[in-house]
Amino acid sequence: MSELVSNGVQIYQFPTDDDAVAEINSSMNAHLPFAVVGSVEEVKVGNKTVRARQYPWGVVQVENESHCDFVKLREMLIRVNMEDLREQTHARHYELYRRCKLEEMGFKDTDPDSQPFSLQETYEAKRKEFLSDLQRKEEEMRQMFVNKVKETEAELKEKERDLHDKFEQLKRMHQEEKRKVEEKRRDLEEEMNAFNKRKVAAETLSLSQPLKKDKDKKK
Repeated sequence: MSELVSNGVQIYQFPTDDDAVAEINSSMNAHLPFAVVGSVEEVKVGNKTVRARQYPWGVVQVENESHCDFVKLREMLIRVNMEDLREQTHARHYELYRRCKLEEMGFKDTDPDSQPFSLQETYEAKRKEFLSDLQRKEEEMRQMFVNKVKETEAELKEKERDLHDKFEQLKRMHQEEKRKVEEKRRDLEEEMNAFNKRKVAAETLSLSQPLKKDKDKKK
């Protein structure tokens, strides 16, 4: 025990302020620290089977008080000091854990000037800070969404302009091709009309020459 104290190791001390358990707790405190052996195996010792550890040099019985302090520990924890352990766990260990966690989150019992203040006020301040930060992030996300929508709209308009320009270009090319086809059609019609005129003139001339020969013969 002296080694634990000299090295600053804190262990649970059975309470002695209750007269009902003061005597047994004082006696048990003198036996600290306990030397405990546990086992899930059963070993036959003599005419009975007990929980024990089997070693080459012998058997260590779990519930034999001359072998280890398991019985003392079970008696003190479960039957004598269970309520005190619950109170100690809640009042000291859990409260210390809760206090450390709250301090990690920014909640303290004192202000920067070491003056005590209400934890409710700290909670409300942290809540306002959280809501403000949440609102700021929501505004940032909304602005990012608006900017993204604007960028998408600009890209769509740019693509729409490109498609319109391509359509106008194809339309002009189509009109130009149509104009050329119309010109070729007119030229072809003019050539056909000129050909027909020459054909009619040639036919008329070929018909008039035999009549002229007949007249010459008659003379």
